Amino acid sequence: MSESVAYYTASTILLVLLMVTMGIHVLNYSEFEKKQKGWFVATFAAITFCALAEYAIQCGYYDDAFRIPLTILTVLQFAVAPSFAMLFAGALGMKKQGVIVAIWFGVCLLIGIICAPFRLVIDFDAVTGYKRGPAFLIYEITYFACLAYLIVVLILVSRKFHHRDIATIIMVFVLMAVGIAIMSIYELHVGYITVGVCACISYLYYSDLVQQDTKVKLMEKQQNLADMQAQIIGRLANLIEGRDTETGEHVARTSAYVKTLAEDAILDGLYIDQIDEHYIELLTLLSPLHDVGKILISDQILRKPGRLTPEEFEEIKKHAAHGGRIVIQILDNIADEEYVHFATDIALYHHERWDGKGYPKQLKAEEIPLSARIMAIADVFDALVSKRCYKEAMSVDEAFDTIKEESGTHFDPYLVNVFLKHKKKYAEINSSIAD
Repeated sequence: MSESVAYYTASTILLVLLMVTMGIHVLNYSEFEKKQKGWFVATFAAITFCALAEYAIQCGYYDDAFRIPLTILTVLQFAVAPSFAMLFAGALGMKKQGVIVAIWFGVCLLIGIICAPFRLVIDFDAVTGYKRGPAFLIYEITYFACLAYLIVVLILVSRKFHHRDIATIIMVFVLMAVGIAIMSIYELHVGYITVGVCACISYLYYSDLVQQDTKVKLMEKQQNLADMQAQIIGRLANLIEGRDTETGEHVARTSAYVKTLAEDAILDGLYIDQIDEHYIELLTLLSPLHDVGKILISDQILRKPGRLTPEEFEEIKKHAAHGGRIVIQILDNIADEEYVHFATDIALYHHERWDGKGYPKQLKAEEIPLSARIMAIADVFDALVSKRCYKEAMSVDEAFDTIKEESGTHFDPYLVNVFLKHKKKYAEINSSIAD
């Protein structure tokens, strides 16, 4: 076997295997629709056909008896080869590619049929077998047209995506141009190797665009869902607080308090093994649900102007347990497990006490989830400084003194230290978000 035949054999086998591999990948790629997969498979099949046709022509075993079949094969190859860019454009979603492929294939086929009897593009003889005709430039021109069409399509398609990589498009152009130059100048038939490699690169480039765009769209949907959840939580919390208080500003203030207290805890090196940016985000978002259980408490108790009876107090204490159940019912099907668990901790345990005398579970110290311990300080502080139907507002300084007195009994003493150390921030929040 001569070196040239060995070259064509090896390169053809590798190219066919590459096209088969790409076809299998396409068929198993979930992001593509059935029609789009068909276009891709047709593209790789066209390149495979041309590679096999090229091998049959260039294999070095020529018999003049096969001149007519080989001529027909070259005409078909001449028509199919420059059409791969149009097929690929169809795979990339360009419209009316079926019509364009038919027209372009028809034009190239007609040119090939016209040129074949005069041996203008490709010829055969008994001595050398295949040889180029005097008008082989026509073949090269169709290749350049194919290249230009592919580049334009890649640019147009990339504009529809959030992410695009012009460098890849440039490399496809360079590869195709170099391949055509080698084929033209040195008469080495590397055209289909070049086309196959470029088709693979273009396919991988496009599939990467699809993946990146899918990722962006997924993130947008997740953000929209998060925004929707935040709006639902905020409006539900305001609705509930509107039954219990004269204002919905309690929700805004307590959210600001818990966010600031968690940030200050990190600043002071407290609970840094639990608190991070994600923790603070969840705490701020879900803290408005702390009193969601009050929706099941009667207005007669919630709006009673005087002191509650022991029976009424026992009834209102049930709102914590109610809140834990309601949070699960509201969020279970629209949020992940972490989200639901975090919200449940706040609603269920924010009335637990450090000394174990709270409700509903009588948890103590660090048995109480950290989010609920933070919520407890924010909730009580705001209740103290706010006017209610059953009491007047306490001054900010008096409220700080009360929180200090309850350190180690009602509240986490370490969090109280942080709260009092930065009390100026909480006073500013109180005055900036006034009733």
